[in-house]
Parts: sequence; structure tokens; C-alpha cells
Amino acid sequence: MQHLVTEQPNATSADIDTLSTLGIVELMNTEDRKVAVAVELQAASIAKAVDIIALRIACGGRLIYLGAGTSGRLGVLDASECPPTFNTPPEMVVGIIAGGTTALTSAIEGAEDDFEAAGVDLQARGLSSRDVLVGIATSGRTPYVIGGLRYAQSIGAFAIGLTCNPDSELDPCSDIVIAPVVGPEVISGSTRLKAGTATKMVLNILTTATMVRLGKTYGNWMVDLRATNVKLKARSIRIVATITGLNEQLASEQLARCDGEVKTAIVASKRTVDATAARELLKRSQGKLRLAMELPL
Repeated sequence: MQHLVTEQPNATSADIDTLSTLGIVELMNTEDRKVAVAVELQAASIAKAVDIIALRIACGGRLIYLGAGTSGRLGVLDASECPPTFNTPPEMVVGIIAGGTTALTSAIEGAEDDFEAAGVDLQARGLSSRDVLVGIATSGRTPYVIGGLRYAQSIGAFAIGLTCNPDSELDPCSDIVIAPVVGPEVISGSTRLKAGTATKMVLNILTTATMVRLGKTYGNWMVDLRATNVKLKARSIRIVATITGLNEQLASEQLARCDGEVKTAIVASKRTVDATAARELLKRSQGKLRLAMELPL
């Protein structure tokens, strides 16, 4: 592994143990600035991936993340944020980590080295040719992830490799490779640092841009959110009030008439129709709020 960029010693942090606490913080912050640049260089590949993901989801497919260790945890995290943020069904974006749910909080020895286990895990989740698999491996050589990508390709699923090393072992088993190369870590080989941050940034973009393409937002408002707590209920009212021009009391009442559905409440108010008619407009527009507000009644 010594040839991997993520495993190389970082010359700027060679004496990190001699620095003051402020010096350590400033050094790490300086290194972290390289992450956004590395992700930006992958913009074209990320955009291609988003277009594929959005198309497959629109046709009934799913986005599935697969990874081990930190990579797997980040995939599970991003997937778990989609239902409350975009009101997606939990099966639309799925995170799978080597070693199962126990691996989210504890290291499972050898799980990442099990090439065959990924195929078994993906079969258990019913991976099909309609789906997109994003195999996450910052090193670009994790057997579990490589096995998963190869299995995905063998059944016709679209395979995307996400790594932080160039020309990795993910390349031959991926239809698209996203490779933000962030350079050596401040602590050599500790890829939960810059590589982990880059991974989180890419996953954020993949799901957020996909949901925008699918009509889950109106402008930059998350109009498909699921109000599962006090904060989100307040946000729902604020969104409806802002877009419709209603005061918050009337927005709250409109939401109540529409079973808390933000999009439905907005359409019902803007088009002066009841919740049933609003839902029909949204159905005709494939859930795209902007279009629903323009369609003829």
C-alpha cells in the first residue's frame, strides 16, 4: 500500500507532535482547504453520476452505497439523511457497511477484506439492473468494495467507484470513477481526515443534486421534507408561508388541511384548490412543484 497517495507521509506535518495546540489546529485547517479543490476537479464526473442516479431512481431504481470502515459509515449516514430531508422512502437510498450494523460503531476485523461478502450483502438487498451502486473506498483497493462493484456490473447495475487515489483498482470495475485526490493525510494513512471529508462532500452532492433533479426542492427550499420533530414542523410552516405569501398561522392551517405535506399545501394555496386536487397536480407533474403550479387545472 505504500504507493498509495493516501498512505504517503505528509511533509508539512512531519513535526506535528512538536507544535502548539494552535499550530496543530492551523496546520489541519490549512490541509483541509485542499479538499474542496480536489472535489471541484471531479465536478464533471460527479455530474455524470448524478444524471445516471436521477434517471434510474425516476425509473424505479435505487441508489445504494457500499463501503467498509469510515467509507461505509459515511455512506450509511448520507443514506439515512435522505428520508427526513427529502421525504424519500427508506429503500430509495440505502447504505451498506461491511460487517453489518455492528460495524457502524465497532471495527469488525477482516470485514473489508471479504471479497465475496459484498455480493451476498447486495443480493440480500435485492440489487437489480435498475439500481446504481456507489462503491466507496478511499484507498481504491478494498476487496469488499471491489467485489461489490464487480457483482453490480455482472447483473447490469450501474457501478460508480469513489476513491481518493488516482488510477485505483476501482477503475476497471466501475462505469464512472470519482477520485478527489486530497494528498497525504496530516496523520499518515488516517483517511478519516481529508479523504473522509472529501467523501462526505461527494456524497452530499450526489444525493442533494439528485433530489434537486427529481423535483424535491423548489428553489433552495426543501419542499419534500418530512416534519418529524418540532424544528422541522416549524420549518415546514416557514417554507409554506414564504412561498405562498400566507402568514404563519394561515400556513399552519393549510398544512393541517394537507396532512402536513408541504408541496400539497403550497399547490393548494397557490392554485386555490383542495388537497385532493393539489395532489393530482403534483402527480401529473411527477412531483415537481414548479411545474404543478403552472399546469392547467
